[in-house]
Amino acid sequence: MLIGAIPTHKAAQWLLSHVRHILEKLGLENDPDTEEIIYIGLVVVIALAAGWLVRRGILYVAQKFVKLRNTEIGAELLQQHTLTRCSHIISPLVILALIPFAFTSDSPSLGVVQKCLYIYTVIAVAVAVNAVLTFVWMRYDIKRNTRNLPLKGILNIGMGIVWAIVVIVSVSILINRSPAVLLGGLGAFAAALMLIFKDTILGFVAGIQLSQNDMLHVGDWIVVPSTPANGIVTDVSLTAVKVQNFDNTIVTLPPYTLVSTSFQNWRGMSQSGCRRIMRSVTFESESVVEIDDAAVDALTAKFPVMKPWVDDMKATGKAVYAPGVATVNGTVATNLGLFRAYLCSYILSNDAFNHDSQVLVRIMDPTPNGFPLQVWCFTSTTVWTAYEAIQSALFEHIAVVAPQFNLKIYNNASVLDTTAVQMMPGPAH
Repeated sequence: MLIGAIPTHKAAQWLLSHVRHILEKLGLENDPDTEEIIYIGLVVVIALAAGWLVRRGILYVAQKFVKLRNTEIGAELLQQHTLTRCSHIISPLVILALIPFAFTSDSPSLGVVQKCLYIYTVIAVAVAVNAVLTFVWMRYDIKRNTRNLPLKGILNIGMGIVWAIVVIVSVSILINRSPAVLLGGLGAFAAALMLIFKDTILGFVAGIQLSQNDMLHVGDWIVVPSTPANGIVTDVSLTAVKVQNFDNTIVTLPPYTLVSTSFQNWRGMSQSGCRRIMRSVTFESESVVEIDDAAVDALTAKFPVMKPWVDDMKATGKAVYAPGVATVNGTVATNLGLFRAYLCSYILSNDAFNHDSQVLVRIMDPTPNGFPLQVWCFTSTTVWTAYEAIQSALFEHIAVVAPQFNLKIYNNASVLDTTAVQMMPGPAH
């Protein structure tokens, strides 16, 4: 249809008449081979010039339109070079329309040239179709894909189908057979094709599972234990998942690796707005002692943040276990129990910690080194640097305050003894 829109007969006759006129002046009239070569050269030059002019014209009009209207779609069309890629179809159409007049109807060269041009046209059409598919996918991914689902695999499948059709149509053109006949014969090579495209097929299935089960988004922080991947997902395609680690290295994984094995996705943490602290410090068992009311009052006066809890304990005469995830737990019977109550009160009075999430200060199973005290709480931010600063400040505070409760943090005795020996002065001479 497009070829028929070009005035081939008159344009071709006009070109041929000028070619013959030039040859007559050069004394080369009645030389069909020279006439064909010159005509073909002129047609190719005209086709390339027409394609270039169309591309320049389209770009000029598009740029003017974008400047005048300032539309986002126009800017993306220029950025993705969609119009330029679609204009590549002009050149083969012009050549197809004009080239038959260079040969006689029974010329064997005409068939060969036409087959090459048909294949060229099919490839140009495929480039245009893929450019449109890429543009449509980019628009949808930016505007509609609010969950950042890994949809690039669908684009790759569409582009792969287009190129598969190009290959089938091109082969059918070369062998003068219908594409349907060629497709029917592909059944015999199904096993070989499945082996060749194994990674693509597995990647496609894995991409569907990742999207359907909402397992992975572009921008998620993931950790894959069996690989060095520990960072942000930057791209998900049929054959590769790219993860940028925090040291800026890129780890590339097959999509089916994430489906066939387990991986950790930190998206839930990022969306919650809080991040967990779960760390322990061990106190020597000899430093855990019973305390009396005077000691409780002295410590309460020094650390008034736990006074409301201590008053409730004295008023009820028994341990208070308030319901909820963010409560104070401890006892007034031992210095470690009172220290647990202080840490809970300290965390619940500090805005750096999230007060709507679980807060626990608990004693773990005793060890030969003493009593491990585990602090379980959540920061009010997920920013890595802020999280580490809050966690470090908390345990620095524990190291400073614990001695005031007469609690001694466990240190390896052999290391302390070695350090003490090294610090002792040597014998006098």
